[in-house]
Parts: sequence; structure tokens; C-alpha cells
Amino acid sequence: MPEQAVRTVRKRSAYERVLRPLLYRLGKGDAEIAHEQTLKALHLLGQIPAAPRAGARLFGGASGRTVFGVRFPSPVGLAAGMDKNGVALRAWPAIGFGFVEVGTVTAQPQPGNEKPRLFRLVEHEAVINRMGFNNLGSAALADRLAAYGDLGYPLGISIGKSKVTPLEDAVKDYVTSFRRLYRHGDYFAVNVSSPNTPGLRELQDAGHLRELLTALHAESATLSVSGLAPKPILVKIAPDLTTSAIDELLQVCTDIGVAGIIATNTTIGRPGVTGHPRAGETGGLSGRPLAEISAKVVAHIHAETGGALPVIGVGGILEPSDATRLFDAGASLVQVYSGLIYRGPGLIRQLNRSLP
Repeated sequence: MPEQAVRTVRKRSAYERVLRPLLYRLGKGDAEIAHEQTLKALHLLGQIPAAPRAGARLFGGASGRTVFGVRFPSPVGLAAGMDKNGVALRAWPAIGFGFVEVGTVTAQPQPGNEKPRLFRLVEHEAVINRMGFNNLGSAALADRLAAYGDLGYPLGISIGKSKVTPLEDAVKDYVTSFRRLYRHGDYFAVNVSSPNTPGLRELQDAGHLRELLTALHAESATLSVSGLAPKPILVKIAPDLTTSAIDELLQVCTDIGVAGIIATNTTIGRPGVTGHPRAGETGGLSGRPLAEISAKVVAHIHAETGGALPVIGVGGILEPSDATRLFDAGASLVQVYSGLIYRGPGLIRQLNRSLP
């Protein structure tokens, strides 16, 4: 049976039939309002002491694994962007996530781009966003994480450049956030690939990236001398890079000693959605249209590095087969964002139960 036919006859979950339509009507269909209300509900869920443990039993199931020196209870994580300010960190294990990446956070608090800036392309199970790293800043996040204490699962922290910071001062900006948050993260993701901060993707160029990663590793060494354990540093890349650009980036990462790659961020392309009335919105596209692209990038990184550089695969996971494709391509872990919007927490349970 053709793949599209399989999706057509797939039995929809209660979330898709009942809860999702209600969420989509919030704020007269404004996707960001639904996002904010969902985080508020999850924050409340996290206040129930037994919820995370009970939810992990209900939605979990995958076996743990150790990647870049960190033990993950499940290889299925929440991608950056969903919980930028860490307001619902107690709740995510309750729907089956084995790890969470908070952020992207910047040294300076910033409101992000003008609203509306988040759009659903429901027919394509896709999302376009131009959020622009809206967050309360790394100092505020550090305070919140200190108040949480031990979360009981691995926490990744995605750091980016403040919009007001000139590109020539980007290194200092990243290092500031890295230093503030160092004791709270189990790994750090260096986001140089969002399309929604002007000039940011230039930091993927070999020269800029080498300078940035060298500074972060030097800061890590300094902080480790003061008694803090070394923290893995990963680089999140765009799906729009050419093969040669990816290879140059990988060479820099290998030279500096980066712990892994996150592949991929959103795309500025519009594969498979060009006929949609929202396709012309500025921003990065995520969701199902990214699945094939991300898998190809993961496979290329795995082949180019001989599997020596761990990859977190992210992009277009809406079925267990999508996650399996990323693992088969060479991913060590996977992350979900848009799939949670369209399929709900049942997807995380399916993923956990389908993985070895």
C-alpha cells in the first residue's frame, strides 16, 4: 500500500480527534496562543509530585543508552524551541521524554520577532516559525534551573546569539550564556543555524565556527578547573547547507573536539508545501516535509565521520518509522517538536515502545 494511503487510514488518537481541535481554536487560531496555554498546563502538571514518574511508566518503554558520556533513560527527547524558558521542565518526563533541550536562550533577554510568527500548515503536518529567539535571557534561565534542582533526566541547553549583538561580538555573547548556565546543563547545543536571527547562519562558516567553538572549549576548561565537570558541546546545523559546507563544518568540529551534531534545524526551503497559502511566510519550516532532508543529512554526517561523531536526529518525526529511519541513518538519539503538536503525547509513547 502506498505510504500516503497508509496515513489516510491511520486511526486518529483521542488527542487528534478531541483535544487538538480545541487547542487550534485558541486565540482565534493563533498557534502561539495554543503553545503558551499548553506550556501553562504542563507547568501545572509538573507540580503534581507523582505525575512525572507515573507518566514515564505509561508513556516510556525504550531502553536507555549512553551518548557522549551522558546516560539517557530514553533516546527520545524534546527539541529546543518548545520550552524556551524552562517553565514545564518537571512535566516532560510525564509524557515520555527521556531528555529535554531547553532554549534557545540568549545572553540578553529579547521579545523576538513581531507577531504573528508561528503558523500551522495542517494539511502538511508542518509548522513555519520566525520566533526570533524570544526568551527571558540566560541569567533568568540560570535562576530558574537553580530553583528546580535535580530534574532527574538529562537537560540540554541550546544557546544562541542575542539579536542586538553584532556578529563580531557573537563569541562573547555565546560564552556569557555558556558560563551562566554551565553548572545546570548536561550538554550544550550551539545554535548557529536558526534562520530567524539576521546573520546567525554565517557562524556556520568554518572560520567563524572555529573561533566560537575554540572559545567555548576554553571556557569549559576554565570552569572545569574550578571543580565543575566538563560538559559536552554539540553544534546544531541547518538542513540547507551544501555537502561541501557540511564537510567543512564537520572538519572544524572534529578538530576542536565537539561531542556531537544536532541535525537538523528548520529549513528556509518549502519542500512539498509550495501550494499552501502560508508557504510564503518568512521563517523556518519544520514537520513532516523535513523528514527526508534530515535523514539524508544524518546519513551523510554518519558516513563522513565513520560514525565517530554522535548525531541527534531531528526533523519530521510523526511516526515510529520516521524515528527508525533516523536511527538507521546513524542517529544516536532523536528529538521531537512538530510531531508533538500534530500527534500529541501518544506519539512519544509509540516511539518509546517501538524502539529497541
